[in-house]
Amino acid sequence: MNKIKSGFLLLAALFISNFLSAQTIEEGKKFLYYERYKSAKAAFEKLVNADSNNMDAVYWLGQTMIAPEEGRDIAGAKALYQKALQANSANPLLLAGMGHIELLEGKTQDAKNRFETAISLSQSKNAAVLNAIGLANVMAKDGDATYAIDKLKQAAAIKKMNDPDVFINLGDAYKKIGEGGPAQTAYESALTFNPKYARAPYRIGKIYQTQGIAQKEIYMRYFNDAIAMDPSFGPVYENLYQLLYLTDVTKSAEYLEKYLANTDDDPKNCYYRASMKYAQGLFKESIALADGCFKSDPNPYSKLYGIEAYAYNKLGDSVNAKELFEKYFKVADPATIGAGDYSTYASVLLKFPGNDSITGTYVDKAVALDTLEANKSTYIKSMAGFYDGQKRYKEAADWYTKLVTIKKIPTKTDLYNAGYNYFRSGNYDKAITQFDIYSEKYPEDAFSYYMKGKSNWAIDSTLELALANPSFEKTIEVGAKDSIKYKNQLIGSYKYFIVYYASSAKKDKALALSYCDKVLAIDPNDAETISNKAAITAMNFNAPAPKQPKQAPAGTKPAAGKTGEKANGAKSK
Repeated sequence: MNKIKSGFLLLAALFISNFLSAQTIEEGKKFLYYERYKSAKAAFEKLVNADSNNMDAVYWLGQTMIAPEEGRDIAGAKALYQKALQANSANPLLLAGMGHIELLEGKTQDAKNRFETAISLSQSKNAAVLNAIGLANVMAKDGDATYAIDKLKQAAAIKKMNDPDVFINLGDAYKKIGEGGPAQTAYESALTFNPKYARAPYRIGKIYQTQGIAQKEIYMRYFNDAIAMDPSFGPVYENLYQLLYLTDVTKSAEYLEKYLANTDDDPKNCYYRASMKYAQGLFKESIALADGCFKSDPNPYSKLYGIEAYAYNKLGDSVNAKELFEKYFKVADPATIGAGDYSTYASVLLKFPGNDSITGTYVDKAVALDTLEANKSTYIKSMAGFYDGQKRYKEAADWYTKLVTIKKIPTKTDLYNAGYNYFRSGNYDKAITQFDIYSEKYPEDAFSYYMKGKSNWAIDSTLELALANPSFEKTIEVGAKDSIKYKNQLIGSYKYFIVYYASSAKKDKALALSYCDKVLAIDPNDAETISNKAAITAMNFNAPAPKQPKQAPAGTKPAAGKTGEKANGAKSK
């Protein structure tokens, strides 16, 4: 009887232990669902500390280390899984977890081998294992989304599978390959298992959010559906806070407070509050709040340094802004530093003489990170404008050339700025290259031909090779269609031919005078041409060449900044 009683008590204890374990795992997974990683980690650590052989808990503990986008502890999760695999080498879930680590490390083939081994050991019948493999391939940059879709579909087809997260991961996999329709269908399927699963409408809203402000009514409806389903679902509040940060600071602040009320205490929360003060234009308050965070936390969230740098910059305190940006770049994960951070720091650096070279490297980083052409253009123009203002025309031209390169359709002004700054810096070949691009894109505009002519004239200053002739002839051909618009370019071209025929080997007095008349037909009061016409009329082209050459007619050099060098529709220099 005692043995029976003892056996019953043992079975009861095991049942209770398993029940509590399941409850604890579900509790931890619930925290992960809410993206409360700190609480999830504490829940799984408690379970693992109570039973180190609980491999499900070990797997999920590792997931809490690699789930956050910022501050991932890949090394810690790897060590955890490796230790557990030493005693449980055939555990499919641990193998899936280890494959996840290998994907994050870029070891795609090793990861694939782990996944296939895990599937084989579980005979393709374990939905949790298939889901873990799908999740790994969705989360990791080097993951195979198509492979994930296949495995997640297998998981969904298993009898009595009732985990809505499988369909969330399936939707994420479709979204990763750009298939929004199937992604939305998968997310909606999650609701058949749990009608209050707020993650589903939240994820659908994110699909429409990526399509821009035109879809605002739709994505806001889905976000509000998520809130109605589960007012404790913090991720939707965080997303709305960030979404409205630049457009509706009042609503953004409201969503921030709701998010903070439904998330774990975390050093980044202090940053959120400081950044909100910044968004509200309360720069001194933002700095004070950030300083308080630094004092209370020996390891503050790295972006606090960045937001304080921004605030000092707004207050015109470049010294402190520079110092704070440098701290920020030193302690922050490079993956979390944005294009705006680099470009703003670059603008601060330009206020300190001698930093323009290093500033350019930060602008290049901003351009490389940003996906919007308009932003890239703004970053590049800041450097080009700086060098232009310093009259360092070669450097200005180099940056304007970058602008031409990154734009799908560079404007006349863009091409003008690049070519003209090369011209006035004496880099005539590069100037010609830019004006060649100009004439290819805008063949009806005489200005590009005119500036190619002036550049070639500068190269062939003695006119012996007649390098500029074709370009000036083309200027006259195109410019004649609108002599009012291209008045300056026509006059400049005619004056070139006056010099060419009056002083070159051609020595054609009649042609030289004819070009004088062309100028005077446009501008009868052009003093230079009136003087040249009189000089040429008096010249005897058939007389022996004098021992000392006479002074050539005025206008023999294509100097920058003279009449006719302003592009039509371009900025004046």
